[in-house]
Amino acid sequence: MLLIRGHAGGTTLTGTLYERGERAPDFKGAPDEDAPYVWVCDEFYEVESGGQPQTIDGEEVQIAFESPMPRGFETRDQGVEAAEDHIRTQFARIGVREADVEIEMTKTQPGAR
Repeated sequence: MLLIRGHAGGTTLTGTLYERGERAPDFKGAPDEDAPYVWVCDEFYEVESGGQPQTIDGEEVQIAFESPMPRGFETRDQGVEAAEDHIRTQFARIGVREADVEIEMTKTQPGAR
């Protein structure tokens, strides 16, 4: 599996791309288990009240989280491209320019700590 991280504004968002042959999490809304690549990552947005405080570029922002929306893909490249777009979009939803988001990928083994 690939851990795909976006860094921006002093914080990080990490999602997981499960690769061919790996077992993605099984929960309501998960894509068809026949999808060879599955992307799972938090989704969030800025709210005026409630939510959780997060410091972004030195300013406190209230963040509300949505349930992860797993997505299935036929190729690794499609999954990676969608993951990078997803991460940049989440940061944009809280006021961080997409160009300011640095993306990194780390290959890891399922169950590794």
